[in-house]
Amino acid sequence: MLYLALALVLFALFLLWRSGRTRRAAGLPGGRVIYTDTRAWGKPEKPLYAPTIGLTGKPDYLVEQNGKIIPVEVKSGRAPQNPYDSHIYQLAAYCLLVEKAYDKRPPYGIIHYPDRDFAIDYTPELENALLDMLAEMRRDERRDNVERSHESRARCRGCGFQTNCDDAL
Repeated sequence: MLYLALALVLFALFLLWRSGRTRRAAGLPGGRVIYTDTRAWGKPEKPLYAPTIGLTGKPDYLVEQNGKIIPVEVKSGRAPQNPYDSHIYQLAAYCLLVEKAYDKRPPYGIIHYPDRDFAIDYTPELENALLDMLAEMRRDERRDNVERSHESRARCRGCGFQTNCDDAL
């Protein structure tokens, strides 16, 4: 009986070690995972939705830590020197959605790359920049012609509007 109890304790310690390792590999901070959009953890959750601003999104993870909800966005590519603006705005959108859905403002969010993590403070300035960008996108949706916003041939090749675009590279 003693050997069985010892074996169970060792097995439990192994599972605890392995779960911590998996959590760190996913870029998750300590806390309880309350939302996941990865099929590896089961059926994906419903998207978060804020009808007043017309925004929908599915963060990779939401972790509850000391009463705060932290969105985590996982990227598969190598980490840049600094996170791309598009990744920061995506994370800011998740922070805004968390605030609307859970009535709790995240103090920050995490962008996880395989080789590095970035904690991005969710400041009022970042929120305002996000809201300005969303307003600009809505204005552009109503326009007949929107000028290209880049000089990258690769982006043009991958664009679904390339055949209809007068600005394509």
